[in-house]
Amino acid sequence: MDGYSFEIITGPMSCGKTEELLRRIKRCIIAKKKVIVISPDVDTRAKGDYIESRNGLWLDAVKVKHSIQILSLVKDAEVVAIDELQFFDANIGKVITQLMNEGRKVIGTGLELDFKAEPFGHMPELMCIATKIDKLHAVCMKCGCEHATRTQRLIDGKPADKNSPLIMIGGDETYEARCIKCYELPDEHPEKSKKGFRLLQFNK
Repeated sequence: MDGYSFEIITGPMSCGKTEELLRRIKRCIIAKKKVIVISPDVDTRAKGDYIESRNGLWLDAVKVKHSIQILSLVKDAEVVAIDELQFFDANIGKVITQLMNEGRKVIGTGLELDFKAEPFGHMPELMCIATKIDKLHAVCMKCGCEHATRTQRLIDGKPADKNSPLIMIGGDETYEARCIKCYELPDEHPEKSKKGFRLLQFNK
């Protein structure tokens, strides 16, 4: 049975999450399922009520401010597609659980890590309750390897330091995919900046 499930498509920027979401939605539509697409209104990259992949594919979407609004919008939808899960508030897990309990299929996308390479928003909780997780990789925009798992934030062409704001909505001009080796997170002061891996120091 397709319902009672929650699929997450995750990975860094530019790995094709929204493109894969649109592909799965298309299959649901071909199967004559009633589908609704939800997007957080904080994501302003699309200039209208739709979601759009980087290769130009798009689909109408309902933009919401609070995750609880989703419950009043789904109506008789059999499939609920939710883009950019990392931007939703703390109720998103409860909302998705209720949708599953109602027999619906939920498909969502989200960045698992923020620009600091730390868990983004409520993604850890959502990945715990998901019935299926697909982790996509991107091409590293610095060395060209095909296993980029980090989202590099760039400000004026240089890696953003770890004290910059968590949420800054942008596109290719402010974010790019990086592999672990090429990922950079400098301290606020250049003389303290580190490149590549960050090591944890434990007190003895």
